[in-house]
Amino acid sequence: MARRKLNRRQAWRAEKVQQERRARAEKKSAKLSRELEGSELGPEQPGRIITRYGASVDLEDSEGRIHRCLLRQNMPSLVCGDRVIWQQASTGNGVVVAMEPRKTLLERPNADGHLKPVAANIDQILVVAAPLPALDLGLIDRYLVAAELTGIPPVLLINKTDLLDDELLDYMRERVAVYSEIGYPVLFVSACQEQGLAALKEQLKDRTSIFVGQSGVGKSSLINALLPGQDIRVGELSDASGLGKHTTTTTVLYHFPEGGELIDSPGVRAFGLEHATRNQIADGFVEFRPYLGQCKFNDCRHQVEPGCAIRAAIEKGAIRPERFKSYLNIVESLD
Repeated sequence: MARRKLNRRQAWRAEKVQQERRARAEKKSAKLSRELEGSELGPEQPGRIITRYGASVDLEDSEGRIHRCLLRQNMPSLVCGDRVIWQQASTGNGVVVAMEPRKTLLERPNADGHLKPVAANIDQILVVAAPLPALDLGLIDRYLVAAELTGIPPVLLINKTDLLDDELLDYMRERVAVYSEIGYPVLFVSACQEQGLAALKEQLKDRTSIFVGQSGVGKSSLINALLPGQDIRVGELSDASGLGKHTTTTTVLYHFPEGGELIDSPGVRAFGLEHATRNQIADGFVEFRPYLGQCKFNDCRHQVEPGCAIRAAIEKGAIRPERFKSYLNIVESLD
């Protein structure tokens, strides 16, 4: 998605807002630092990062209590879901002194194209889509490829099924059947009418999960349905664009009463893959994998080259043409 160019006044205003936010974060960190000065720190103990605020984090101890903590210098960039070692001060707050090895890390490119960590130690990525805003299979493919690049298993979740009558729901099932065919779990739910939540809860049980998807697909509504009482702020669709308005602004970890955890991350309308190579994109299409490396030419781009194993697989029905077209759209965007 092309970024909207700001005029001089808009750019100045955006920078001013960022400066004010940085100043508030620095003020809070300075206050916490003063509180910790002279305090005797307790023994090292494990914790889990619940959310991060600039130079400080909220972490959960082994008893489920939340503590605001500063980070020791030279610490890596901690994110929601990180497991850490910390020391508590007499004030109840503390200092994070080390990070435990990560099992998985979800990253996405920022505005400058650099990878930015989003969340750590995730067991599965739930790609949320909905009839409104319009179902975009190309965007779903990007999320699935991004998940494959991280090594985190994805699940496709179609929300807002209450907006569809039986005929349209059958049509929706047909459109996303390709994902079931290639091995991805596909769930249909309605956060509004609480339909399909039992199957979703079973999928989430005893796992650390994260919801991703463009704004407006109902991620926050789903969390409200799954975790009554959390009161996650719900956004509406923009009348002008039909796209969702961002609601979540900070990545936060929540616990399910039945077991398992959910990380709620800021909504994004596009998931950039600018950091990925053409070969990585091809490997992210799971049905391509049996044919990769089987082409006549090692540098085959799977377009017009003779002896292409991918195109041969399309002709015999092993790869759907629409998925191949989506692959081409992604690699062309990289070029």
